[in-house]
Amino acid sequence: MRYKRQEQQPVEIDWNSYSVNTDLALEAHQIFSPEHGGSIPGVQSSTEELDGITITRLSIENEMGSKIMGKMVGNYLTLEVPGLRYKDTDLQKRVAQTLAAEFRQFAGLTPESTVLVIGLGNRKVTPDALGPLVCDNLFVTRHLYEHMPEVVNQGGYRPVAAVAPGVMGITGIETSEIVHGIVKKVKPDLVICVDALAARSLERVNTTIQIADVGISPGAGVGNKRKGLNKKSLGVPVIAVGVPTVVDAVTITSDAMDLIVNRLEQDVPNNGMTKLMANFNEQEKKQLIFELLQPLGNNLMVTPKEVDTFIEDVANVIANGLNVALHEAISMDDATMYTH
Repeated sequence: MRYKRQEQQPVEIDWNSYSVNTDLALEAHQIFSPEHGGSIPGVQSSTEELDGITITRLSIENEMGSKIMGKMVGNYLTLEVPGLRYKDTDLQKRVAQTLAAEFRQFAGLTPESTVLVIGLGNRKVTPDALGPLVCDNLFVTRHLYEHMPEVVNQGGYRPVAAVAPGVMGITGIETSEIVHGIVKKVKPDLVICVDALAARSLERVNTTIQIADVGISPGAGVGNKRKGLNKKSLGVPVIAVGVPTVVDAVTITSDAMDLIVNRLEQDVPNNGMTKLMANFNEQEKKQLIFELLQPLGNNLMVTPKEVDTFIEDVANVIANGLNVALHEAISMDDATMYTH
């Protein structure tokens, strides 16, 4: 008996899954600004160094800048701290203090403002557990105004509530639906969303904190976009706080290809292999990456093996910073009492 070989059907490729993406506005600016002579129309950026912390303030002022960068119109602040990869408690304290000071300027709160903190992510997946862990370490006070008013009526506190709604795969409910229901009931003056992000550069994984006043799309960094949480959808201002904990395999593969080309050109100038690889256009590079990842059926997200220790440390840093920023009565020394 002879078997007739079946012809393979052409595969419909979603090239967006094989693009190099980032949740960080800073990285998007660095990627696209060279194409515009170092300055993107409608985008303002400034950087300062502060005792081991690099602070970058970036403002996307109009739709032209938004379209070029692929980010929403608004303000983005980035703290780059390479030392966060190491258990330097003094540095962590300084980062929390800087975060608190910068966040106050972003939020513009009054003493009476009610704040709702949303810890996005999956508590059971370590690189995605940042949001829930931050919520665990916040000093929540909204209930005290009714049940223990003597504690908060002394001044220096404001009503703060926190919730980690989980992910749709566990709850069966869209995160945005849960948050919308809570906002409708609590009626906060500000919503803070804390989430893990995806970076373009390996150097920024576990070293960077981003604050943005444009809200957030849960899961966007790993290609799992859900309905956005922003002022338009919730009816109140939304500030997003995030830390990149993963980088995708496409980024690593693309960077490796570029590194090989550069290294070959240095060691063996004008060699045929370098010329061939250097002439690959973006689509051809994506095709190579697709062929590499096709047996897996999808992209991969990569995180350092020390992420379990790091995620706890950075969650404490963010929680300490938010506790100090939201409650004037709490000093940085006091803040450590609420984290574990």
